[in-house]
Amino acid sequence: MLKYMELANEIEELIETLPLREGGKLPSIRTLAQRYECSKSTIIRTLQELERQHRIYAVPKSGYYVVRSRAASEDARTGVLDFIAAAPDPELFPYLDFQHCINKAIETYKNDLFVYGTPQGLPSLLRVVRSLLASSQIFTETDRLFVTSGVQQALSLLAAMPFPGGRRTVLIEQPGYHLMVRYLQTYGVPARGIRRTAEGIDMEELERLFRGGEIKFFYTMPRFHNPLGCSYTEDQKKQIVRLAAKHDVYLVEDDYMADFEENRRADPLFAHDPSGRVIYLKSFAKILFPGLRLGIAVLPRALAEVFSRHKKLQDIDTSMLSQAALEIYLKSGMFGRHKQRLSRSYAKKARLLQDSLQRAAGQLGDRAAFRPAPTPMIHTHLELHPGIDVPRLAARLARRSVLIGPMDQHYLEGFPRDPLLKLNVSQVKADEIERGVELIAEEISGSPLHTAKGLST
Repeated sequence: MLKYMELANEIEELIETLPLREGGKLPSIRTLAQRYECSKSTIIRTLQELERQHRIYAVPKSGYYVVRSRAASEDARTGVLDFIAAAPDPELFPYLDFQHCINKAIETYKNDLFVYGTPQGLPSLLRVVRSLLASSQIFTETDRLFVTSGVQQALSLLAAMPFPGGRRTVLIEQPGYHLMVRYLQTYGVPARGIRRTAEGIDMEELERLFRGGEIKFFYTMPRFHNPLGCSYTEDQKKQIVRLAAKHDVYLVEDDYMADFEENRRADPLFAHDPSGRVIYLKSFAKILFPGLRLGIAVLPRALAEVFSRHKKLQDIDTSMLSQAALEIYLKSGMFGRHKQRLSRSYAKKARLLQDSLQRAAGQLGDRAAFRPAPTPMIHTHLELHPGIDVPRLAARLARRSVLIGPMDQHYLEGFPRDPLLKLNVSQVKADEIERGVELIAEEISGSPLHTAKGLST
């Protein structure tokens, strides 16, 4: 990453930590140069970059001043603490950077972007993505890479297309990704569930299901599971891969939050897979913005041809304009800067959320349990007392401008449901997380407990 881009993140953090409101003046160029031990020309270029992004503005012969975002102003007016929303904070979207990349893509590729492409993706983007994946221990060749219209398209193709051996059943963690659950049930895809908790899954149960001979793939989120927020240990990942190889089952690894991993020793399932049974999926929705609708699928060669054929029948190709803009964004260094900025913001929020929940443990008593994660993430969950009425709890919190959501949509129909409460702070301001957790703990501790017959205790 270029020095001035890295420095831009540092100055943005300064803006957030200093008591600077709309119109607040930044320290002088000389002061900033001394603070960050760099030249004044580097500071000037950094400030110009932040001005281009409308984070600050310049007053001739006076200095640079802070611009307060519209999103922040709207949040301040509404006062709602949304612990449901899972999308990235719109305030952190790289609007101007990506607009520049779109314009540059049109200028660079011209007519190539406005005709049909290939099902696999823009060749120049595939080469860039191959290098990007290698930094996450995903070593592969470009002929195994496919650009998809988000990870959701890759999942729908994998669920629908035939696999070797004619197996048809999809195994999915419970709770699991709600849109995958909905897809399987809407289209009548045979599906089985396996219970997942903060500790992981029952490996004996997994092997029993694999041994049955009907599972074509096991769909899993090893890292920062949605909605639980927990991750498998390295030993658990290796064991899952061994069992898949032993029983001839494919693994679909949805690594949608890989860009936010702080533990450099945490590898994906793909890195432990010598037999070529892991299908690796990467999303750009959480690190950039959901509307980009671009995902990456790494297919075993045994499945690549049939995947390509099914993809071509579904959409011919994925938006060439978006692919070209993403390529330029990745190569320019803008992605590295944005990733660093967003990762810092999420890491801060994740620590605040985990610390707040640990402090609330005494107040929660036996009505809710929280299990801290070795690497916290911006979403997590509470294990509630089975006697707590979650819809009523949500209604009471909504009256106090705190939004929470139940887990129902994350389960297959008929699968036993644990009494869980999911919490996500991607769109909650850092300085409001502790207050929100306090309100949630207060309402949980004051909730009446109900028996199976509906009587309060």
